[in-house]
Amino acid sequence: MTAVTLSINGASVTADVEPRLHLADFLRGNQHLTGTHLGCEQGVCGACTVLIDGKPQRSCLAFTVDCDGATIRSIEDFDDDPLMGELRDAFSASHALQCGFCTPGMLASARDIVSRLGEVSEQRIREELSGNICRCTGYVGIVEAIRAVSLGKQPAIAGAVAVHAQKTIERGGLTEAPVVIPVARPAASALPTGAGAGTSIEERITIKAAPDKVWEALSDLRRVASCLPGAEITEIDGDTVKGRVRIALGPIKPAFSGEAHVTMDAAKREGKMAGRGRDSGVGSSAEGEARWHVIDGNANDTVVVVQLTWRLTGPLAQFNRSGLIQDVVRRLAAAFAINLEASIDNRAPPLAASQGISAFGLLWSVIKVRLFGR
Repeated sequence: MTAVTLSINGASVTADVEPRLHLADFLRGNQHLTGTHLGCEQGVCGACTVLIDGKPQRSCLAFTVDCDGATIRSIEDFDDDPLMGELRDAFSASHALQCGFCTPGMLASARDIVSRLGEVSEQRIREELSGNICRCTGYVGIVEAIRAVSLGKQPAIAGAVAVHAQKTIERGGLTEAPVVIPVARPAASALPTGAGAGTSIEERITIKAAPDKVWEALSDLRRVASCLPGAEITEIDGDTVKGRVRIALGPIKPAFSGEAHVTMDAAKREGKMAGRGRDSGVGSSAEGEARWHVIDGNANDTVVVVQLTWRLTGPLAQFNRSGLIQDVVRRLAAAFAINLEASIDNRAPPLAASQGISAFGLLWSVIKVRLFGR
Protein backbone atom coordinates (compact mmCIF):
# COMPACT_ATOMS: atom_id res chain seq x y z
CA MET A 1 0.00 0.00 0.00
CA THR A 2 1.09 3.57 -0.70
CA ALA A 3 0.02 6.65 1.24
CA VAL A 4 -1.37 9.48 -0.89
CA THR A 5 -2.82 12.88 -0.12
CA LEU A 6 -5.07 14.57 -2.65
CA SER A 7 -7.39 17.55 -2.74
CA ILE A 8 -10.74 16.18 -3.91
CA ASN A 9 -13.51 18.69 -4.50
CA GLY A 10 -11.91 21.10 -2.05
CA ALA A 11 -11.31 18.58 0.74
CA SER A 12 -7.95 17.11 1.71
CA VAL A 13 -8.04 13.31 1.49
CA THR A 14 -5.31 10.98 2.77
CA ALA A 15 -5.50 7.26 2.13
CA ASP A 16 -3.43 4.10 1.69
CA VAL A 17 -3.99 2.70 -1.80
CA GLU A 18 -2.73 -0.10 -3.98
CA PRO A 19 -0.30 1.17 -6.65
CA ARG A 20 -2.54 -0.36 -9.34
CA LEU A 21 -5.73 1.45 -8.19
CA HIS A 22 -7.06 3.82 -10.83
CA LEU A 23 -8.34 7.23 -9.84
CA ALA A 24 -11.84 6.46 -11.16
CA ASP A 25 -12.13 3.44 -8.87
CA PHE A 26 -10.78 5.46 -5.94
CA LEU A 27 -13.32 8.23 -6.51
CA ARG A 28 -16.23 5.83 -6.90
CA GLY A 29 -15.33 3.10 -4.41
CA ASN A 30 -13.39 4.94 -1.72
CA GLN A 31 -14.94 8.40 -1.91
CA HIS A 32 -18.43 7.38 -3.11
CA LEU A 33 -18.32 10.02 -5.85
CA THR A 34 -20.30 7.98 -8.35
CA GLY A 35 -20.89 10.88 -10.73
CA THR A 36 -17.63 9.78 -12.35
CA HIS A 37 -18.83 7.08 -14.74
CA LEU A 38 -16.85 4.12 -16.03
CA GLY A 39 -17.51 3.11 -19.61
CA CYS A 40 -14.76 1.57 -21.71
CA GLU A 41 -12.10 1.68 -18.95
CA GLN A 42 -9.52 2.09 -21.72
CA GLY A 43 -9.41 5.88 -21.99
CA VAL A 44 -11.47 6.01 -25.17
CA CYS A 45 -15.05 7.01 -24.31
CA GLY A 46 -14.37 9.97 -21.99
CA ALA A 47 -17.20 9.18 -19.55
CA CYS A 48 -14.76 9.18 -16.62
CA THR A 49 -13.30 12.63 -17.38
CA VAL A 50 -12.43 14.70 -14.31
CA LEU A 51 -10.22 17.74 -13.80
CA ILE A 52 -6.74 16.98 -12.49
CA ASP A 53 -4.88 20.17 -11.62
CA GLY A 54 -7.33 22.06 -13.80
CA LYS A 55 -7.01 19.88 -16.90
CA PRO A 56 -9.57 17.33 -18.14
CA GLN A 57 -8.10 13.84 -17.91
CA ARG A 58 -9.27 10.24 -18.02
CA SER A 59 -9.55 8.98 -14.46
CA CYS A 60 -9.77 5.36 -15.67
CA LEU A 61 -6.16 5.63 -16.91
CA ALA A 62 -4.68 7.74 -14.09
CA PHE A 63 -3.24 5.80 -11.16
CA THR A 64 -4.17 7.24 -7.79
CA VAL A 65 -0.55 7.09 -6.59
CA ASP A 66 0.48 9.26 -9.55
CA CYS A 67 -2.06 11.87 -8.43
CA ASP A 68 -0.46 12.31 -5.01
CA GLY A 69 -0.54 16.04 -4.22
CA ALA A 70 -2.88 16.82 -7.12
CA THR A 71 -6.14 18.76 -7.05
CA ILE A 72 -9.05 16.68 -8.32
CA ARG A 73 -12.48 18.02 -9.28
CA SER A 74 -15.26 15.60 -10.16
CA ILE A 75 -18.71 16.52 -11.44
CA GLU A 76 -20.02 16.76 -7.85
CA ASP A 77 -17.84 19.82 -7.22
CA PHE A 78 -19.58 22.00 -9.80
CA ASP A 79 -23.00 22.43 -8.20
CA ASP A 80 -22.34 26.12 -7.49
CA ASP A 81 -20.08 26.80 -10.47
CA PRO A 82 -21.66 29.58 -12.62
CA LEU A 83 -20.24 28.35 -15.93
CA MET A 84 -21.25 24.76 -15.24
CA GLY A 85 -24.71 26.03 -14.33
CA GLU A 86 -25.00 27.69 -17.73
CA LEU A 87 -23.88 24.50 -19.43
CA ARG A 88 -26.36 22.33 -17.51
CA ASP A 89 -29.22 24.66 -18.46
CA ALA A 90 -28.08 24.73 -22.10
CA PHE A 91 -27.77 20.94 -22.21
CA SER A 92 -31.33 20.66 -20.94
CA ALA A 93 -32.68 23.28 -23.37
CA SER A 94 -30.91 21.71 -26.37
CA HIS A 95 -31.80 18.11 -25.43
CA ALA A 96 -28.08 17.36 -25.23
CA LEU A 97 -28.54 14.20 -23.17
CA GLN A 98 -30.67 11.09 -23.28
CA CYS A 99 -29.41 8.21 -21.14
CA GLY A 100 -27.02 10.62 -19.38
CA PHE A 101 -24.17 8.16 -18.97
CA CYS A 102 -21.67 10.28 -20.91
CA THR A 103 -22.95 13.58 -19.50
CA PRO A 104 -20.60 14.08 -16.49
CA GLY A 105 -17.52 13.63 -18.66
CA MET A 106 -19.10 15.63 -21.48
CA LEU A 107 -19.83 18.54 -19.13
CA ALA A 108 -16.29 18.47 -17.72
CA SER A 109 -14.88 18.70 -21.24
CA ALA A 110 -17.45 21.33 -22.26
CA ARG A 111 -16.52 23.55 -19.32
CA ASP A 112 -12.85 23.27 -20.25
CA ILE A 113 -13.61 24.21 -23.87
CA VAL A 114 -15.55 27.35 -22.99
CA SER A 115 -13.27 28.52 -20.17
CA ARG A 116 -10.12 27.89 -22.22
CA LEU A 117 -11.24 29.10 -25.65
CA GLY A 118 -14.11 31.52 -25.00
CA GLU A 119 -16.45 31.94 -27.96
CA VAL A 120 -15.85 28.96 -30.18
CA SER A 121 -17.07 27.70 -33.55
CA GLU A 122 -19.12 24.56 -34.10
CA GLN A 123 -16.24 22.93 -35.97
CA ARG A 124 -13.79 23.60 -33.14
CA ILE A 125 -16.27 22.27 -30.57
CA ARG A 126 -16.58 19.02 -32.51
CA GLU A 127 -12.80 18.72 -32.68
CA GLU A 128 -12.37 19.43 -28.97
CA LEU A 129 -15.08 16.89 -28.08
CA SER A 130 -13.56 14.18 -30.25
CA GLY A 131 -12.34 12.36 -27.14
CA ASN A 132 -15.85 12.12 -25.65
CA ILE A 133 -18.27 9.56 -27.06
CA CYS A 134 -22.07 9.81 -26.90
CA ARG A 135 -24.06 6.83 -28.21
CA CYS A 136 -27.48 8.52 -27.98
CA THR A 137 -27.71 12.09 -29.19
CA GLY A 138 -25.68 12.31 -32.38
CA TYR A 139 -23.87 15.29 -30.77
CA VAL A 140 -26.07 17.96 -32.42
CA GLY A 141 -27.66 19.11 -29.17
CA ILE A 142 -24.36 18.90 -27.30
CA VAL A 143 -22.56 21.09 -29.82
CA GLU A 144 -25.50 23.52 -29.92
CA ALA A 145 -25.49 23.85 -26.13
CA ILE A 146 -21.75 24.51 -25.86
CA ARG A 147 -21.86 26.97 -28.73
CA ALA A 148 -24.72 28.89 -27.09
CA VAL A 149 -22.91 29.17 -23.75
CA SER A 150 -19.65 30.24 -25.41
CA LEU A 151 -21.15 33.22 -27.27
CA GLY A 152 -19.57 36.48 -26.13
CA LYS A 153 -17.14 34.82 -23.74
CA GLN A 154 -13.40 35.45 -23.72
CA PRO A 155 -10.63 32.88 -23.20
CA ALA A 156 -9.42 32.45 -19.64
CA ILE A 157 -6.10 34.09 -20.62
CA ALA A 158 -6.41 36.50 -23.52
CA GLY A 159 -3.63 36.16 -26.06
CA ALA A 160 -2.23 33.18 -24.21
CA VAL A 161 1.05 31.71 -25.33
CA ALA A 162 2.14 28.13 -25.10
CA VAL A 163 4.85 27.85 -22.46
CA HIS A 164 7.07 24.83 -22.31
CA ALA A 165 10.29 23.83 -20.63
CA GLN A 166 13.17 23.46 -23.01
CA LYS A 167 14.67 19.99 -22.79
CA THR A 168 18.24 18.98 -23.48
CA ILE A 169 18.89 15.38 -24.40
CA GLU A 170 22.36 14.10 -23.66
CA ARG A 171 23.89 10.67 -23.37
CA GLY A 172 23.63 10.94 -19.60
CA GLY A 173 19.85 11.13 -19.76
CA LEU A 174 16.96 13.50 -20.27
CA THR A 175 17.53 16.68 -18.29
CA GLU A 176 15.49 19.83 -17.98
CA ALA A 177 17.21 23.13 -18.68
CA PRO A 178 16.88 25.75 -15.92
CA VAL A 179 14.85 28.11 -18.11
CA VAL A 180 11.26 28.20 -19.26
CA ILE A 181 10.82 29.61 -22.74
CA PRO A 182 7.57 31.30 -23.80
CA VAL A 183 6.72 30.35 -27.36
CA ALA A 184 3.93 32.06 -29.26
CA ARG A 185 1.26 29.73 -30.56
CA PRO A 186 1.81 29.11 -34.27
CA ALA A 187 -0.46 30.78 -36.76
CA ALA A 188 -2.88 28.65 -38.73
CA SER A 189 -0.54 28.80 -41.72
CA ALA A 190 2.15 26.96 -39.74
CA LEU A 191 0.13 23.78 -40.09
CA PRO A 192 -1.50 22.22 -43.14
CA THR A 193 -4.67 23.93 -44.29
CA GLY A 194 -7.44 23.75 -41.71
CA ALA A 195 -5.21 22.75 -38.82
CA GLY A 196 -5.38 25.97 -36.85
CA ALA A 197 -3.25 26.45 -33.74
CA GLY A 198 -1.78 23.29 -32.30
CA THR A 199 0.40 22.07 -29.49
CA SER A 200 4.05 23.10 -29.70
CA ILE A 201 7.21 21.69 -28.21
CA GLU A 202 10.91 22.32 -28.75
CA GLU A 203 13.66 19.76 -28.20
CA ARG A 204 17.42 20.21 -28.28
CA ILE A 205 19.08 16.91 -29.15
CA THR A 206 22.81 16.54 -28.58
CA ILE A 207 24.55 14.14 -30.99
CA LYS A 208 28.13 12.89 -30.55
CA ALA A 209 29.19 13.64 -34.13
CA ALA A 210 30.35 16.50 -36.35
CA PRO A 211 27.65 18.87 -37.70
CA ASP A 212 28.28 17.92 -41.34
CA LYS A 213 27.87 14.24 -40.51
CA VAL A 214 24.65 14.92 -38.62
CA TRP A 215 23.22 17.04 -41.46
CA GLU A 216 24.14 14.36 -43.98
CA ALA A 217 22.27 11.78 -41.90
CA LEU A 218 19.22 14.01 -41.44
CA SER A 219 19.07 14.68 -45.19
CA ASP A 220 18.51 10.97 -45.84
CA LEU A 221 14.82 10.51 -45.00
CA ARG A 222 14.91 6.72 -45.08
CA ARG A 223 17.85 6.80 -42.71
CA VAL A 224 15.94 9.14 -40.41
CA ALA A 225 12.93 6.82 -40.44
CA SER A 226 15.14 3.86 -39.52
CA CYS A 227 16.16 5.76 -36.37
CA LEU A 228 12.59 6.55 -35.29
CA PRO A 229 10.95 3.66 -33.39
CA GLY A 230 7.65 2.87 -35.08
CA ALA A 231 8.30 4.93 -38.25
CA GLU A 232 8.40 3.59 -41.79
CA ILE A 233 8.67 5.32 -45.18
CA THR A 234 6.73 3.63 -47.95
CA GLU A 235 7.31 6.04 -50.84
CA ILE A 236 9.38 9.11 -51.76
CA ASP A 237 8.39 11.17 -54.79
CA GLY A 238 10.45 14.35 -55.08
CA ASP A 239 9.73 16.43 -52.00
CA THR A 240 6.68 14.35 -51.03
CA VAL A 241 7.06 11.41 -48.69
CA LYS A 242 4.50 8.79 -47.67
CA GLY A 243 4.73 6.51 -44.67
CA ARG A 244 3.26 5.27 -41.41
CA VAL A 245 3.92 5.55 -37.69
CA ARG A 246 2.83 3.03 -35.06
CA ILE A 247 2.16 4.16 -31.49
CA ALA A 248 1.22 2.31 -28.30
CA LEU A 249 -0.64 4.34 -25.66
CA GLY A 250 -1.70 1.77 -23.11
CA PRO A 251 -4.45 -0.34 -24.70
CA ILE A 252 -4.73 1.98 -27.72
CA LYS A 253 -2.38 1.10 -30.58
CA PRO A 254 -3.01 3.36 -33.58
CA ALA A 255 -1.03 3.22 -36.83
CA PHE A 256 -1.06 6.55 -38.67
CA SER A 257 -0.65 6.52 -42.45
CA GLY A 258 -0.20 9.73 -44.39
CA GLU A 259 2.04 11.96 -46.44
CA ALA A 260 4.17 15.05 -45.90
CA HIS A 261 5.93 17.77 -47.89
CA VAL A 262 9.65 18.16 -47.14
CA THR A 263 11.98 21.10 -47.81
CA MET A 264 15.72 21.26 -47.07
CA ASP A 265 18.16 24.19 -46.93
CA ALA A 266 21.67 22.71 -46.96
CA ALA A 267 23.36 26.11 -46.66
CA LYS A 268 21.56 26.88 -43.41
CA ARG A 269 21.36 23.20 -42.38
CA GLU A 270 17.63 23.60 -41.82
CA GLY A 271 14.71 21.40 -42.80
CA LYS A 272 10.93 21.44 -42.59
CA MET A 273 8.25 18.76 -42.95
CA ALA A 274 4.50 19.43 -42.94
CA GLY A 275 1.86 16.76 -43.37
CA ARG A 276 -1.13 14.86 -42.10
CA GLY A 277 -2.11 11.29 -41.37
CA ARG A 278 -5.01 9.17 -40.17
CA ASP A 279 -5.53 5.95 -38.27
CA SER A 280 -8.52 4.01 -39.57
CA GLY A 281 -8.68 1.71 -36.54
CA VAL A 282 -8.89 4.17 -33.64
CA GLY A 283 -10.42 6.87 -35.84
CA SER A 284 -7.97 9.66 -34.98
CA SER A 285 -6.28 12.14 -37.29
CA ALA A 286 -3.04 14.07 -36.90
CA GLU A 287 -1.54 16.98 -38.76
CA GLY A 288 1.47 19.06 -38.01
CA GLU A 289 4.84 20.47 -38.86
CA ALA A 290 8.41 19.67 -37.85
CA ARG A 291 11.36 22.05 -38.23
CA TRP A 292 14.95 21.16 -37.46
CA HIS A 293 18.18 23.15 -37.40
CA VAL A 294 21.68 21.68 -37.03
CA ILE A 295 24.07 23.89 -35.04
CA ASP A 296 27.55 23.48 -33.60
CA GLY A 297 27.73 22.15 -30.07
CA ASN A 298 30.62 21.77 -27.66
CA ALA A 299 33.83 20.02 -28.78
CA ASN A 300 32.73 17.15 -31.04
CA ASP A 301 29.03 17.50 -30.26
CA THR A 302 26.28 18.73 -32.55
CA VAL A 303 22.99 20.16 -31.37
CA VAL A 304 19.82 19.59 -33.37
CA VAL A 305 17.05 22.02 -32.46
CA VAL A 306 13.69 20.47 -33.30
CA GLN A 307 10.43 22.43 -33.20
CA LEU A 308 7.24 20.41 -33.44
CA THR A 309 3.68 21.65 -33.83
CA TRP A 310 0.84 19.17 -34.08
CA ARG A 311 -2.87 18.77 -33.67
CA LEU A 312 -4.79 15.60 -32.88
CA THR A 313 -8.48 14.93 -33.36
CA GLY A 314 -10.49 11.86 -32.49
CA PRO A 315 -10.05 9.66 -29.40
CA LEU A 316 -6.32 10.43 -29.16
CA ALA A 317 -7.01 14.14 -28.61
CA GLN A 318 -7.63 13.35 -24.94
CA PHE A 319 -4.03 12.19 -24.50
CA ASN A 320 -2.73 15.39 -26.06
CA ARG A 321 -4.55 17.45 -23.42
CA SER A 322 -3.19 15.31 -20.61
CA GLY A 323 0.40 15.73 -21.73
CA LEU A 324 1.02 12.05 -22.52
CA ILE A 325 1.71 12.77 -26.19
CA GLN A 326 4.26 15.44 -25.21
CA ASP A 327 5.94 12.89 -22.95
CA VAL A 328 6.07 10.33 -25.77
CA VAL A 329 7.62 12.96 -28.07
CA ARG A 330 10.39 13.68 -25.56
CA ARG A 331 11.15 10.01 -25.04
CA LEU A 332 11.07 9.44 -28.78
CA ALA A 333 13.61 12.25 -29.20
CA ALA A 334 15.91 10.54 -26.68
CA ALA A 335 15.60 7.24 -28.55
CA PHE A 336 16.17 8.98 -31.89
CA ALA A 337 19.40 10.57 -30.61
CA ILE A 338 20.73 7.16 -29.57
CA ASN A 339 19.80 5.55 -32.88
CA LEU A 340 21.16 8.41 -34.99
CA GLU A 341 24.53 8.29 -33.25
CA ALA A 342 24.68 4.56 -33.92
CA SER A 343 23.77 5.09 -37.58
CA ILE A 344 26.48 7.72 -38.04
CA ASP A 345 28.98 5.29 -36.47
CA ASN A 346 27.77 2.59 -38.92
CA ARG A 347 26.23 0.58 -36.10
CA ALA A 348 22.75 -0.93 -36.05
CA PRO A 349 20.23 1.27 -34.17
CA PRO A 350 19.97 -0.24 -30.65
CA LEU A 351 16.29 0.72 -30.31
CA ALA A 352 14.61 -1.20 -33.11
CA ALA A 353 12.18 0.72 -35.30
CA SER A 354 9.95 -2.34 -35.57
CA GLN A 355 8.92 -2.20 -31.91
CA GLY A 356 6.74 0.89 -32.37
CA ILE A 357 6.43 3.86 -30.05
CA SER A 358 5.35 2.91 -26.53
CA ALA A 359 5.18 5.59 -23.87
CA PHE A 360 6.43 3.20 -21.21
CA GLY A 361 8.41 0.59 -23.14
CA LEU A 362 10.33 3.33 -24.92
CA LEU A 363 11.34 4.90 -21.61
CA TRP A 364 12.70 1.58 -20.32
CA SER A 365 14.56 0.96 -23.59
CA VAL A 366 16.23 4.37 -23.36
CA ILE A 367 17.21 3.76 -19.73
CA LYS A 368 18.77 0.39 -20.58
CA VAL A 369 20.84 1.86 -23.41
CA ARG A 370 21.96 4.81 -21.28
CA LEU A 371 22.95 2.68 -18.29
CA PHE A 372 24.03 -0.61 -19.82
CA GLY A 373 24.82 0.26 -23.44
CA ARG A 374 22.30 -2.25 -24.81
